[in-house]
This record gives sequence, C-alpha cells and structure tokens, in this order.
Amino acid sequence: MNDTLDIRVLAALEPISSFSPARLRELLDYCHIENVVPGQDPFQNHPLLGQSVYLVRGELELTYADGNRVTMRADSEWARHPIGKRQPDIVAASALSRVQLLRVDDDLLDRMVTWDQFASHDDIKPKTDKGGSEAAVRRLLNSGMFSAENLNHGPFAHLPPANIGKLLNRVEAIAVWDKDVIVREGEEGDYYYLIESGRAQVTRLVGGANLLLAELKAGDVFGEEALISDARRNATVTMKSNGVLLRMKKQDFLELMREPLLHHISFAEAKEKVKQGAVWLDVRHPPEYRYDKLPGAINVPLNDIRNAIGVLSRTVSYIAYCQSGRRSAAAAFILAQAGYDVYVLENGLWSVPRVSQQ
Repeated sequence: MNDTLDIRVLAALEPISSFSPARLRELLDYCHIENVVPGQDPFQNHPLLGQSVYLVRGELELTYADGNRVTMRADSEWARHPIGKRQPDIVAASALSRVQLLRVDDDLLDRMVTWDQFASHDDIKPKTDKGGSEAAVRRLLNSGMFSAENLNHGPFAHLPPANIGKLLNRVEAIAVWDKDVIVREGEEGDYYYLIESGRAQVTRLVGGANLLLAELKAGDVFGEEALISDARRNATVTMKSNGVLLRMKKQDFLELMREPLLHHISFAEAKEKVKQGAVWLDVRHPPEYRYDKLPGAINVPLNDIRNAIGVLSRTVSYIAYCQSGRRSAAAAFILAQAGYDVYVLENGLWSVPRVSQQ
C-alpha cells in the first residue's frame, strides 16, 4: 500500500465516508494504490470486476460501449464513487496525467458497510448476566470480532445479513475469571462463545496428560464444532485471565447462522412487480442512492428502517435493494416481521444491467 494514502483520502469516498476513523484505519490495510503513467489503460490487465476502484489523483479518459468519451477528474464529485458502477460498460480508459487508483475488494467493502449500518440501530439490547452489559456488545462491534479481517475470513464472514439484529439481541454477556472452565471435554455442546476481552487456552486429554492445543484472545471464538456436528465437546477451554465472554445458545447459533426464509427475486421478476405497482426500496446511504438509484426508488437507509415501520404504506409491495443484497436482506427481514409485503432483489444492484439505471 502506498504510504501517501491515509484516512482523509478514504473519508472522501462513498460509501466509505460512513465509517468511523477507527474503521477507516482498518480498511487502509485492504486498499491497494495503483500508479498509472500517462497513456496507459489501467483496466486492460486489471479489470474492474469484483473491485471498487476510485480515482484519487489525476485525470482519466473513459470510453464507453456506446462510443462516448468522458474525462474524469480526481477532484470531481463523480470520483467520490467507484468507477464504472451502474454506468454503461467501459471498453477502454487512458490516463491523461499521472494517475493513482485505489482498489478495494467489492465483497469486503459491502460486508463492512452492512455490519456498520446495521450496528447503528438503537434497539440492540443484548441479554446480560454476571456483570455483563449492553456496553460489552457495543464494544464488541468496535473490537477485533467485527474487524475487516474477521469480516473477510472470520466466523461471521458469511453470516446471513438478515440475522445480524437477532444475533446482537440474543447474545449474552458474562463476566468470567481466571481459571474458570468454560467448556469441558466430553460434555454436550450448549453455547457458542466469543471472547470480548481476556485470554483462554484450549486443551485435550491425551494419554492421561492435558495437551495444549491453542491460546485464545479477544476476538476469537470457540464452541461451534460440537454445535454444528451435534457431538460432545472434544476439548476443554479454560480462562487464563479475567474477562468478558459473549455467548449464544445452541438453538440461536444454529438458527442465526442460516439464511432466513426471505423472498428473493431476480431483476426480471422485480421489474414485472414494479409494473404491477411494487415500489423499489433503496436501503443504502443517501449519497449512494442519489448517485445511481433505480428509477422511481425511494430511499430508507438500513439504519433507519425501523423508523419507517408505520410510515411506509402497507398497501403496496416493496422490492428492497442495495449493492449486493446483504443490506436489503436485513431490511426486508425487519419489514417482513412487521407485516410488510417485501422482496429482496437477488444479488442487489450487482445483478442489474447498467443500462437499466439510466
């Protein structure tokens, strides 16, 4: 990564601008700066597919499939948004000056936006016990558990987005002490654990002696194997310091790690429903909505969706969409629970032909 890139650069981009300073610093490690010399086509060998690519310095000439050519400047409003998203296909590009592009993985960025937007809800009320508190879950959202690394490869990387709110509400925070045995080898599995703070060790009885298998720290999880396989615990987990654990009951873990029964529809099916009176519901941040909304769409950001209950008409159907389908799945679940007739655009705007948004 180029040393000149800092959070001020990221903070000017959409939807990245919604991140906290700490989140922006995290994202820096997953951004790649590409330097392009004048006359070079940066997309010839490194296509846009699967990435959000931003122009952060210089000028680019873009040639579209319809033959139009436009010049894009890094200091323009246009450059605050990823290049080529929901626009006619770019068939060629040429750097008109020394250019810097910022590239970040589409899927990771969308996952981070989804978690952050959902976590801003005011009604996250986890259960507490033994000194645990709602503050523990709030801290968790800013801890290593939901870091960019864990959202990319960690335990919640593929968590169905519609389950995020339930997960945060069903999590139980418990205070634990040094030498407490949390999971004992041979016992039945009952909880899934997340370490909010503190350290632990994993051991297994081998030949009459306890064999150390792993050291656990804040942000690590344990206990899932027995729950998934419906087998007995195959190791013992003992605290090595005081701390706070977050845990979920087995049934909650099994339920919330699975995609809920939502009504996903294709873009072709959605268009037919719109012709029959359904309404596009854009649940992204307002700058994203203003930039490339679908024709006739209304905007209710995911973090405001509960406030829209009772305001949105119940006499029409809604087709929720976002970039990938993550945020819209979460929004649709909330509305469906409140009795709305709502569908989710499968794969979000990533499934929509660019010309359909003109």
